[in-house]
Amino acid sequence: MRARNRPNGMLLAGALCLGACARVGPDFQPQREAWTPSWDSPALQRATEQRPAPDLRQWWQVFGDPTLERLIAEADANNAGLRIAGLRVMEARAQLGIAQSGRYPQLQQVSTDALYTSSRQAGGRNPQNSRFWQFSAGFDIGWELDFWGRFSRAIESADAAYFAARANHEDVLVLLRAQMAETYFALRTAEARLRIARDNARLQQRSYEITERLFRSGETDELDLQQAKTQYLGTLSSIPEFEGQILRTRNALAVLAGHPPGALPELPDLAQREGALPLIDRAVVQDVPASLLLRRPDVRAAELQIAAQSALIGVAEADLYPSLSLLGSIVWSAATLAGTPNTLALVGGPSLRWNVFDYGRIRNNVRVQDARLQQLIVAYQDAVRQAAREADDAASGLLKSLEREQILREGTVAANRSLSLANSLYREGYSDFQRVLDAQRALAAQQDAYVLNRSSAVSNLIALYKALGGGWHSELPLVDPATRQQMQQRTNWGDLFDQAGRPAVPAGAGVPATSRQVSNVEDR
Repeated sequence: MRARNRPNGMLLAGALCLGACARVGPDFQPQREAWTPSWDSPALQRATEQRPAPDLRQWWQVFGDPTLERLIAEADANNAGLRIAGLRVMEARAQLGIAQSGRYPQLQQVSTDALYTSSRQAGGRNPQNSRFWQFSAGFDIGWELDFWGRFSRAIESADAAYFAARANHEDVLVLLRAQMAETYFALRTAEARLRIARDNARLQQRSYEITERLFRSGETDELDLQQAKTQYLGTLSSIPEFEGQILRTRNALAVLAGHPPGALPELPDLAQREGALPLIDRAVVQDVPASLLLRRPDVRAAELQIAAQSALIGVAEADLYPSLSLLGSIVWSAATLAGTPNTLALVGGPSLRWNVFDYGRIRNNVRVQDARLQQLIVAYQDAVRQAAREADDAASGLLKSLEREQILREGTVAANRSLSLANSLYREGYSDFQRVLDAQRALAAQQDAYVLNRSSAVSNLIALYKALGGGWHSELPLVDPATRQQMQQRTNWGDLFDQAGRPAVPAGAGVPATSRQVSNVEDR
């Protein structure tokens, strides 16, 4: 018997080796655009400088604003979109566990039966009554060997999808922090514009009161009075709009930070820094823009989605070939009927299945998966181009805002001097009141334009950091402790929360992981 079983064992070992080696479908090819390694632009060269600090992962520290840093910390801990992205990572990790179960026997079934039989035979010479119990228990196992890589490709796909979910979580971090900074400085811009409007309204109110006294005393005509009143009321009417804008922006900050509208956390510096806009310069980076571009979380996620879809072609293509399974059963049966023996049966053997006549269903499914792969490749190429465009546009906008800053600053100084001269000439009778009104209007417009330009420079700097993928790192867990406890009370999550909290991809990595990179992760 040992001699007869030896060839069967060798055949099984050979089949398992073949299953480990023969994987159909394309292997993933890392995506590299020919133009990206040397990509740069004159605007980016002028708008960035390389030095070690601050870290690009915490670029908002360049503003030196503790209030902004506190708000970003609040958003990291409480923002709903970021929490959902973390939960999607947990979903992808559970999906990976489902795929990894394909390494083991697909059918593992225990069955038991207990049947009671009562029969009565009437008529004839010997009527009989019989009552007895019949018991049976069995264990069935079925294991489809991974000859063509159906299950290993499925694991590879789920693995890449898991890392794509991690990259998407990092992308949400990038977008959230940029949005928080943009909203915060929009609040400061609105406060600065409100202060300018109030200062000019007070200035124009004094002019209006002076012209009103002069009109009543007969020293000026009504035209000067009405023009002064019109300009004063026009400036006064802008104040409620700025106040409403401030309220809306504060509500947006509160919601981004995970709080109800109007319920911003206690920030002692929020009122102290009212209307303060930083005077910024170039962006600080630690690497060349081309490398930072491919490090963007959304670009990495797009590449990982290609890896996941590439493996699905192999899953679909495996259906073209026969599948070999090892089947086995152990069945025990017994009955209380006198003279009925107990039985124990062991059944086992291979099973071959091959869907020969499918009328093109399998091949067309392979084509469907291949078409989806090509769509993702084109989408990745477009994502890289769009990322480059965003970086170049932000750098150009930053440079132009810095160029305008000096011009507008000098223009504001000139407008102040012009108003002072117009008032002096009017008081001495060398000019009419129209020149005073024009100077007041020019000063208000120049001050407002200067504030808007400084705000534009800050916005472009934020956009540049966002375009280069800055702000993707966080020390906080993917799922906050309260949510984790709530989920663990409903469902046994094992140690998946701890596993998903580990670093998924090394910083700056652009090549997707494969199933071999997480083979040490527990499946259950």
